[in-house]
Amino acid sequence: MPPKWSNAERGGISDESKTRVGFVEGAVGGPEMVFSLATLFPKLQFVNVGPVWPERPDPELSVLIVSAGASDVEAHLTRLRTHKDGPPVIVVLRDVDADARKQLGQSRAADLLTAPVSEAALALSVERLLSQAAAPAAAARAADGKVVGLLKAGGGVGATVLGIQLAHILAARADGVCFADLDVQFGQAALKLDIEDAMTVTDILSGAGALGELALSTVLKGHRSGVKLLGAPRDLTPLEAIMPQDLDGLMKSLRREFAVTLVDLPGVWTAWTNHALHLCDQILLITNLSVPHVHLVKRQLSMLASQGLDVLPTTLVCNRVNDDQRAVVSQKSAEKAIGRDFDIVIPDDRKLMYAAVAQGCALSAIRAGTKLEKAIETLAETIIPAPVVAGSQRRGLWS
Repeated sequence: MPPKWSNAERGGISDESKTRVGFVEGAVGGPEMVFSLATLFPKLQFVNVGPVWPERPDPELSVLIVSAGASDVEAHLTRLRTHKDGPPVIVVLRDVDADARKQLGQSRAADLLTAPVSEAALALSVERLLSQAAAPAAAARAADGKVVGLLKAGGGVGATVLGIQLAHILAARADGVCFADLDVQFGQAALKLDIEDAMTVTDILSGAGALGELALSTVLKGHRSGVKLLGAPRDLTPLEAIMPQDLDGLMKSLRREFAVTLVDLPGVWTAWTNHALHLCDQILLITNLSVPHVHLVKRQLSMLASQGLDVLPTTLVCNRVNDDQRAVVSQKSAEKAIGRDFDIVIPDDRKLMYAAVAQGCALSAIRAGTKLEKAIETLAETIIPAPVVAGSQRRGLWS
């Protein structure tokens, strides 16, 4: 009898009460991958169904994972055409040409993944299929989460570290906060949150299935503060790797899964960053107190207006302000030049902020009650006023 891989022997719940996911030998990699998946999904039991797709799979399987090489395509197409009452089938493709892939995509396959399949892509696929089967109504939940775009006036304004500290504060007020690092070339949120092997936006986009159906709250890794992270790509990625249409499904999932999502955007305008801002509920425009940044923030505000984005609530944040800067450019003169006041002024306390970044923690874990923390709490008020706490806790197969 094929071995069963689960974490029951580690003190988990009994195998009889677990949802069963079957896999053909080699379809998901070796035992290390299976054990890793079992750790990610303690409520699942991963069952080896043998070296080939069995004629009669275990009727208790909720998902079946098979592999298909060039020689398997015709046989798999035949099986899938008659596969009406069995579990949804994920097909892992190995050296399959485009025509065969198209045929399989038009069959009854629930998902297509390309070998070697990554843990992130497989986890997303399994979670999506099980969520659809276990709670079909969940996919139709109202998209009531709030999406806030972080827009930089220019480079080096400290938007990412400010956004991360803002996320820590929001996590204490809302049930479900995500920091989505869409700075696809230079994003460093994973490093600053000290989260290793974070799932990235390119992991999400490379997987099959509808982006709007992703159960991101259960598959994204979380910080101890409760913030979940969608990381930037691990390697430098062309800006055009993301298309505007990709944002529709991704934002739909983020809204459904999280009470608040902070979207950290690259400091350039592209078709997809423009579209991302149109999908936001609020924009935080972050700048510094300097002559160059006063001119840059004016240009950003002008661009927002030209794109019809000035109808969105836009919070103008002047970050890292100190007395030396005020001696060169006064706040009043900067506001007069911009044509509007700063909504929030964040004091400069780089020693404290650097310590928090180095330890991957909230400011309060270093020193509570500082002027810097209180200023960021004021910024948080524009998103979720204290002491409001969002509704029911979202839980999934990960928990």
